[in-house]
Amino acid sequence: MCGVQIVVMEYKGLVLDKFQVDAISSIENNHSVVVSAPTGSGKTLIADYIINKYIDEGITVIYTAPIKALSNQKYKEFSKDYGKGRVGLITGDVTINPGAPVIIMTTEIYRNMAITKDPALKRVAYVIFDEIHFINDVQRGYVWEESIMFSEEHVRMLCLSATIPNAREFADWIKAIKGHEVDTIRNDKRPVPLHRTFFDSELGVATLDEIHKKYEAKNVWHSRLRRDRSNKRDKIKAHVELVSLIKDKLPCFFFTFSRRKCQDNALDLARSGMFEVNREISARVRKKLSNVVPEISDLKSTRDLRQVLPYGIAFHHAGLLPVIKELVEELFSEGLINVLYTTETFAVGINMPAKSVCFDSMMKFDGINFRYLNSKEYFQIAGRAGRRGIDKEGFAYAVVESRDFNYGVLKKMTTNDTEPIHSQFRLSVNTVLNLVKQHNKSEIEQILCKNFNTYQKYGKRFDKEKEAVIYRNFNNIRKKLVALRYIEKDNLTDKGEFSSRIYSDEIDTGEIFGTQFYRRLSDYEMLLIIACLAYEHKPRNEFFKKYNHKATRALIGKINSDPYLSGVKKFAYMRDLTAIVYPCYYGSSIFEIMKNTSFLEGDMIRFFRQMIDRIGQIRNATMDDKLIDALKDCENRINGSMGDIDVI
Repeated sequence: MCGVQIVVMEYKGLVLDKFQVDAISSIENNHSVVVSAPTGSGKTLIADYIINKYIDEGITVIYTAPIKALSNQKYKEFSKDYGKGRVGLITGDVTINPGAPVIIMTTEIYRNMAITKDPALKRVAYVIFDEIHFINDVQRGYVWEESIMFSEEHVRMLCLSATIPNAREFADWIKAIKGHEVDTIRNDKRPVPLHRTFFDSELGVATLDEIHKKYEAKNVWHSRLRRDRSNKRDKIKAHVELVSLIKDKLPCFFFTFSRRKCQDNALDLARSGMFEVNREISARVRKKLSNVVPEISDLKSTRDLRQVLPYGIAFHHAGLLPVIKELVEELFSEGLINVLYTTETFAVGINMPAKSVCFDSMMKFDGINFRYLNSKEYFQIAGRAGRRGIDKEGFAYAVVESRDFNYGVLKKMTTNDTEPIHSQFRLSVNTVLNLVKQHNKSEIEQILCKNFNTYQKYGKRFDKEKEAVIYRNFNNIRKKLVALRYIEKDNLTDKGEFSSRIYSDEIDTGEIFGTQFYRRLSDYEMLLIIACLAYEHKPRNEFFKKYNHKATRALIGKINSDPYLSGVKKFAYMRDLTAIVYPCYYGSSIFEIMKNTSFLEGDMIRFFRQMIDRIGQIRNATMDDKLIDALKDCENRINGSMGDIDVI
């Protein structure tokens, strides 16, 4: 190992830090590696080393990312570094060069390949799990867990994350279930020191202790009531005042957990007159948008952006079109943006650090309730401050308000990243189907012991203990599948085989496309069914124009006459979704369709992409050529509506 360290002390013209040298040494020894290091410390260089090691050897390296935006960015980045012909991308709705030696994919895609034992994985040397701490995510964490559990025995893993307090436990779990060496590499030192402070409307930039003392010195309840009544204007403009105080510490990411507030705040700052117009930016914007369809320039988001960009101010969120997000990213990377208001997704892996990071709030809505950020979320975002090789130090500022002020919570959150990763393992219908399909009862029992939850509870005795909850869940799902005739005598039926290749709404999809039901559907009805399956209802979604078409009424009748499908909640939104599906089927553009809904343009593209993803799953699961042709027609109609605006 010492010899290896000498060889790789410099790589790509850079003198490596010790943690990078140690990780590369482990890779040379064919070990898996868990790397826990602060954001911006150079973890991805280790991934680059693996790619360079194997790219010319006819062996595949898979790079997984938690979100499609990061997958798309890595595809562009790797295509530039290694050549487009040697890089592939698979995200469910997009497949490019799947036989390439380097393939970027979402973690869900890799999990699906691993659990179905895709033959393509036989030639994989390493899987790189970027942002592995997503295993902590309540909704999606099981995907990372199953990706590791079902990986081929010969596959090695590079797990990259910001600080993981229990990294050693996590690595020991992988070693225990995969049977090979897994090294833990920790680096607790940031290459660019980070200063963490706060902003209070009365004190300005201050420490948490200073703000706490202010509240202790006052009649807190009276003070809160008075400020809530009289200082609403100050609250709205707090972000402007904060930017004015840190003008010598720009560029800045201003994280705001609301898309609308991103745009509104950018407009506020532009109107403040704090920055002068930069004519170079205006010229760049005109050039970028000169070749796009005119409708893009007419969008409110585009108009707002053109209003703020000349001042070096921008916003970035998932509701924007790809070309608009790309414009903002290009301008920021070239140093032309002073302040970028952005949502949390920009903190995930995207390699665009700034000198400062600001938080509009220390609370966020998680889909159920408003809650404080946890320490991992805080440090993930704050870690974007400080550009290696440019800044000597980085700065993180958090706006705090009296109604949200909790000294103990904020102190704990911002002092150290103390959040360990925990198992979020849960069995899906797809997992149960594939376990029954590929394993006998004894093997299933062994596999179910291998989840991280069992290891965290029982340690090295994990394979000697049965976790009652997991077995009960498995048996309950299995009984349901037997009752619905997806499983008979420990074998999958035809529709069971079909649904073993469906990864969301497996039974709902199986009852339609894994039976004869779909043969009663017209192409329009099929497109409407797929829209219902892909749709994720949110109370704020509005549909302004619905189409009470006879085909819709006929489809509702068919659904209601089916004993199982009549109880599926997703079909309750069928009439709403005609606002999108009807004009899409009859050739309307995405811009015409958006007039019928409250969807932002990026949301509409995401919805269409999810429909294409569902179409791809059904197409890969069926053997009926007529169904495949009908699905292709549905996909063509969606692509026709999106035109050429849906680019990576």
